[in-house]
Amino acid sequence: MMQSRLASLNLEGLRSFLLSLVVALGAFPALAQQATPSLPLLFDSRERLAKPDLSALVRLRFLTSMDFPPFNFTDQNGKLGGFNVDLAREICTELEIADKCQIQALPFVDLKDALGASQGDAVIAGVAVTAELRRQFAFSRPYLMLPARFVRNVKVAVQGDAATALAGHTVGVVKGTAHEAMLASYFPKLKAMPFDSKDALLAALKDGKVEAAFADSLQLSFWVSSPASAKCCELFDGPYLSEQFLGEGMTIMLRQKDDVLTAALDHALAALSRSGRLQEIYLRYFPYGLY
Repeated sequence: MMQSRLASLNLEGLRSFLLSLVVALGAFPALAQQATPSLPLLFDSRERLAKPDLSALVRLRFLTSMDFPPFNFTDQNGKLGGFNVDLAREICTELEIADKCQIQALPFVDLKDALGASQGDAVIAGVAVTAELRRQFAFSRPYLMLPARFVRNVKVAVQGDAATALAGHTVGVVKGTAHEAMLASYFPKLKAMPFDSKDALLAALKDGKVEAAFADSLQLSFWVSSPASAKCCELFDGPYLSEQFLGEGMTIMLRQKDDVLTAALDHALAALSRSGRLQEIYLRYFPYGLY
């Protein structure tokens, strides 16, 4: 079975959508100065994750891809960057092994085989956690969840700021997606209108053919603030998280028997979350916030 990115997202549509926004919006770090969204803590402050001894580690090779902005991409100078790339570097600093760390970009479809062949030690590229992959690989604790959100046309008057205020209004959703199933499960009383693609959905929302939409917060947050939306719309209510519909979130994939390294990455992620450094990286690449 072919690898997939986060289960709720269409890979090709998401890739092209976000790449177009990179061009329209420019550099992510510059945009991050415009807002201060917060990142929910995914690690309990009372939980203590031991730091394993990595003195025998010769090197730590992170594998990533270069076509999934703002997580992994190459900038106009050909330099590898993105949320996952910066996070990998911070993990190495936290574990005090920065001089032993390497980050290599490969085509996304090659990542699983490369890790299985020990051409790298950890994949940090938005690989969706599936039951099949869990039989082959280990995964770190999640470090970022991608929620669902509503977005509404600002010309539409709604009474209140909760999803229930959309009763009687048409809510667009892309057919056949996890978001369509989630909308039906969470909000069965809302009037859903399915669309064949995300582009068709957003065009209808912008033109007022539907009054609201329910989709992936990552795409919506950048689209709402991009020239493509022409300031037609705003995020509304949420965020909504669901492991059942949206998967386990962003994790790092490792070989199954690398228990020490897996524990070390979990320790580093927890430390970065509690110290605020994970929040700092988040602000560089998600200036408009996912939550």
